[in-house]
Amino acid sequence: MSKTIKVGLIGAGFVSDLHAYAFKHFVKDAEIVAVAALEKVKDFSIEHGIPNAFEDYREMLKMKDIDVVTIAIPNYVHRQATVDAAKAGKHVICEKPLCVTMEEADEMIDTCKKQGVLLMYAEELLFAPKYVRVKTLIEEGAIGEPFLAKQSEEHPGPHMPWFWDVNLSGGGVMLDMGCHSIEYTRWVLGKPKVKSVTAFMGTYVHHDKTKGEDHSYAIIEYEGNKIAMIEDSWAKGGGVDDRCEIYGKKGHTRADLLRGSSLLTYSEEGYGYAVEKAGQTKGYTFTMFEETWNYGFPQEMQHFIDSVLRKVNCMETGEDGREVLKIMYAAYQSAGEGRRIDFPYTPPRVAKPIDLWKKV
Repeated sequence: MSKTIKVGLIGAGFVSDLHAYAFKHFVKDAEIVAVAALEKVKDFSIEHGIPNAFEDYREMLKMKDIDVVTIAIPNYVHRQATVDAAKAGKHVICEKPLCVTMEEADEMIDTCKKQGVLLMYAEELLFAPKYVRVKTLIEEGAIGEPFLAKQSEEHPGPHMPWFWDVNLSGGGVMLDMGCHSIEYTRWVLGKPKVKSVTAFMGTYVHHDKTKGEDHSYAIIEYEGNKIAMIEDSWAKGGGVDDRCEIYGKKGHTRADLLRGSSLLTYSEEGYGYAVEKAGQTKGYTFTMFEETWNYGFPQEMQHFIDSVLRKVNCMETGEDGREVLKIMYAAYQSAGEGRRIDFPYTPPRVAKPIDLWKKV
């Protein structure tokens, strides 16, 4: 009989809710035994049937039977929580982006290595069934060698208020959602080395809410004559729009992550979580069905648990998260300076990535 991995959640917001649902209903060989959060942690623990609740995650880390922690809290505290968890002997699943600065990324990776624990970078699009099928088609040779990968993730704005504050998040939509687009296209192209990054960004709709960019576009040139084109937005109404398109030398394929697995809904009142966030679900929207599964969260967590049990090699590590962050640095600098950023590239030392676009 295989060991049951005991999991502690750090955070009790939107993404932790997805993690909890995934572990409870889908993931084998794992059990959530504790959750830590500054607010509403008792309600969260009761809702999900989690036996232990803490307001200070450092108290939770003292539990000897916890093997893995998931980190789903504001970006600026990813580093500290990861370092604390690693020093407590816990494997770490860190939500995107890995952290805010390159120096933080290096410390997180080095600490986890020294402590002998895994640092896993949680990019769920690599596990979303439709997007996985795209990768499988490529591996089967159906479209030949891929040379162009397009991906976009767009919606009216983030699901938690702290994202709007660049001092907590480190940036706008590029840092929030561009990381998804970067890593998915990088993955389907085979994770080649970057040659250059060219990006454009601006604040077009949400001047009253954020100093960060609410729409971004980037072109990433890779070695081997491969290109990624990514577009991400907090300025597009009508719910979430998440799609990719891959061109190969012998064909092409595209996937719409949510259309076809959702309900076309018209509502004058709005519904669900977003109804409390400026009525984002009023009018016509695509109501998601089995959102957790379609986005790959259960598959992602199962893979990470299997990695801890040494059944498989972890496909997304802290080093992958660092590379994504480095590309985003280049994107902000490109947009800020109005030029292409060539690689090899040493990112400037800044307090947060958005400072390379404009000082905030």
